[in-house]
Amino acid sequence: MAAGLALAGCGGSADGANSDVDLSVRSAYIPQPVTDAMAAGYLVVVNKSDSSDDLVSATSDIAEDVTIHETSGQTMKRADRLEVPANGQLVLKTGGTHLMFEKLKRKLKEGETVSVELRFTKTDPIKVEMPVKSATYQPTSSMSSSSSMSSASSASAAISSSVSHH
Repeated sequence: MAAGLALAGCGGSADGANSDVDLSVRSAYIPQPVTDAMAAGYLVVVNKSDSSDDLVSATSDIAEDVTIHETSGQTMKRADRLEVPANGQLVLKTGGTHLMFEKLKRKLKEGETVSVELRFTKTDPIKVEMPVKSATYQPTSSMSSSSSMSSASSASAAISSSVSHH
């Protein structure tokens, strides 16, 4: 019953999603890896609905294995799932939660784009194009904001316009 009410409140969607969760991805990037074996990926998943969802896996044709990792202090461990809170954001950032691309099929170079498919428990998979940035690239600080969706949009715009040198 609640799912039907939530769906009715969405006003109907033509995006083909099979759930009442409204997810989008912003500020995605991969720093150019220093090794040809693995790379890390960062992004923000924005949830504009009243239901939470969980990121449970990712795949890419550039790597044999893409896993979700959490970092706590100096320890990195694999995570089975990460919550995308209702009306909130899941922020994957340097020094914290991230995607780990393992057993790369070739070394990634700055300027190329990597296709990644994110899978969730409720929402249909989302395909993301992740640009490879310089190894020292740092997104604007607004990317880490979890209270404002406009901050993620601002970070995305800043990322697009600030990368003009190597």
